[in-house]
Amino acid sequence: MIKSAFGGIEMAEKTLQFRYAVQADIPLVLAFIKELADYEGMLDQVVATEVLLKEWLFEKEKAEVIIGEYDGEAVGFALFFHNFSTFLGRAGIYLEDLYVRPAVRGKGFGKAFLKRLAEIAVERGCGRLEWWCLDWNQSSIDFYVAMGAEPMEDWTVYRIAGDTLEDLAR
Repeated sequence: MIKSAFGGIEMAEKTLQFRYAVQADIPLVLAFIKELADYEGMLDQVVATEVLLKEWLFEKEKAEVIIGEYDGEAVGFALFFHNFSTFLGRAGIYLEDLYVRPAVRGKGFGKAFLKRLAEIAVERGCGRLEWWCLDWNQSSIDFYVAMGAEPMEDWTVYRIAGDTLEDLAR
């Protein structure tokens, strides 16, 4: 892989190009979200809509999306946002979703996405890049470990959502 002058990664005479999503990409982003959810067996949990994505991604600017295009076709996306480490005293990037379409997996696109996200983190002065991975997704776990990622030990993720969140807010 060779980094091109346009923020892409050259692969076998073609280039994977990265660009930030724009409002016109909302249907594509939602399609990627649903494809990922289907892969994870969680499609029934997707309540995101184009209206919600427009509001939260482009009006409130609470998250960002990069889209990877290969040979002129969108092949994947990464949705991320900034978090903050009190110990580091600076922001980090939290990768919410990374998805590469099955037909183009095995070409190094996942690695290229993580490389681009690492570049963004460094450009912005962030202290880290982190994400969660489903325990059953061994192929992703193996990939992340091979990239140098370290699983967090001694930490458990907690969540309050739905009615419990509403009840707590009252």
